[in-house]
Amino acid sequence: MILTGRAGLLQALAARVLFAVLLAVAPVCAAQQEGEKLKPAPEPEQEHDLPAAAAVEIDGRALFRVRGTTAFPADKRAQAIADRINALAANPGFRTDDLNAVESELGTTIQAGRERVLVVTDADARLEGVGRKVLAASYLVRIREAIDAYRSARTREALTKSAVEAAVALVMFALAVALIVWLWRRMHAALEQRYRSRVQSVGIQSFQIVRSERIWLGLRAALNTVRTAVIVVLAFIFFYTVLSLFPWTQGTASRLLGYVVGPLETLGGGLIASIPSLLFLAILYVITRYLLKLIHLFFAAVGRGEVKLDAFEAEWADPTYKLVRLAVIVFALVVAYPYIPGSGSDAFKGISLFIGIVFSLGSSSAIANIIAGYMMTYRRAFKVGDRVMIGGVVGDVTEMRLQVTHIKTVKNEEVIVPNSSILNNEVVNYSSLAQKQGLILYTTVGIGYETPWRQVEAMLLMAASRTAGLMTEPAPFVRQKSLGDFAVTYELNVYCGNAQAMNALYTELHRNILDVFNEYGVQIMTPAYEGDTPQPKVVPKEQWFLPPAHPMPKDQR
Repeated sequence: MILTGRAGLLQALAARVLFAVLLAVAPVCAAQQEGEKLKPAPEPEQEHDLPAAAAVEIDGRALFRVRGTTAFPADKRAQAIADRINALAANPGFRTDDLNAVESELGTTIQAGRERVLVVTDADARLEGVGRKVLAASYLVRIREAIDAYRSARTREALTKSAVEAAVALVMFALAVALIVWLWRRMHAALEQRYRSRVQSVGIQSFQIVRSERIWLGLRAALNTVRTAVIVVLAFIFFYTVLSLFPWTQGTASRLLGYVVGPLETLGGGLIASIPSLLFLAILYVITRYLLKLIHLFFAAVGRGEVKLDAFEAEWADPTYKLVRLAVIVFALVVAYPYIPGSGSDAFKGISLFIGIVFSLGSSSAIANIIAGYMMTYRRAFKVGDRVMIGGVVGDVTEMRLQVTHIKTVKNEEVIVPNSSILNNEVVNYSSLAQKQGLILYTTVGIGYETPWRQVEAMLLMAASRTAGLMTEPAPFVRQKSLGDFAVTYELNVYCGNAQAMNALYTELHRNILDVFNEYGVQIMTPAYEGDTPQPKVVPKEQWFLPPAHPMPKDQR
């Protein structure tokens, strides 16, 4: 029966406890009898300094461990001792009272009559940490109990009882498997009848990612896996029970149980040993989480303007929060690293080193873009909504991210520029000074030397005054840029407060310049040419609105 195997294990455990008690009590009693203080116990010998040990097993139950030598290894010595004990137990004429312990030059000899069973050496005593005589007495008790158990397990009544119990176990196992198969069929039929029609395909809009048939097959596979796992567990319990019923297979049952219980004990022991570290990690996680919430609330208030900091812009709140959050998380990880289960193992260190190398090699450009993004934020080169020119691209900034910046051009094109390239190039911001000081729009015209410059400047200023949307203060002004070979180059400068309207203002300004110069019969000589035509290159007023042009309303002029 299973209880027989467990009783043997309990006996082995009781013997070990007895050894430990003797080890702890004997020195104390000796010290009290002599009236001396206990001296510090000598340091135990290193494991590699002692010979290897092996267990003496009878019917799969370990009685005790013995040491070996180079000439006579521990496993061979243990097997020889086990064979002698088995021979004594199989001899019906031998009585356990004939076992006794005799001191000899080699150690304490346990013998049956004149036949030697084993010799308890000092190495065996050091293995258990007790005196040799105490250990020999314990071995003597264990051998007698093993012989009695050996004979008891092989009686006709015990074997008949074990066979009946094995048959009962077989019937129960067969019934359990049949019941599981029947329940699974009933459950499968019920699920198919009630829920199969409700299983829907998983998809995005009209695209199906997983069809309903696949989902149903996956559910059936999961149920089959559970059924198989339950049957395997029942089969293991059945075989362990049957093998532990008979003395010849109890060792196999113990080994079979060790194959399953050993890994579970290792996992359980590791989990129990990790409980303090896991509690620390849980507390650290809670503290870090609420600290991040407090930091987020603070910077959110700064971003809304509810909390004002000296020399700190409200638009810096979000990127600063991200930096502080990253610093807090990194600090928490540094603190938590020694408490992560398995962090000290070579495998964990190797994986960490590999991930670090891969990350450093593959993310160099990403890190450069992120650093550039933060540098641009705090340098205040531009903000969302500004009209800028970056690398020849003119447009409005629609979004600023850690790695890239999105720009919408005047042609309704979206240009995505890496932040590192922005940091390495010049940035022209048309909006930063437009509202306060005004953005200067300028255009040039070439006029012949025969036209008075005062008239030209007056006409250019008149065209500027007709252009709606320009600022009156500061007032527009004209510069004479150059005295060319064929014409004088005039530059008209006007102010506007809306950088996004600069293209429309340029168009309207050029229209008004053409109208004013045509009104006064002044020819624009840009581009330059060689030779004068007989007639001035001007457009008469009556031809201003030749088809398909139409006169503009007065309110739009």
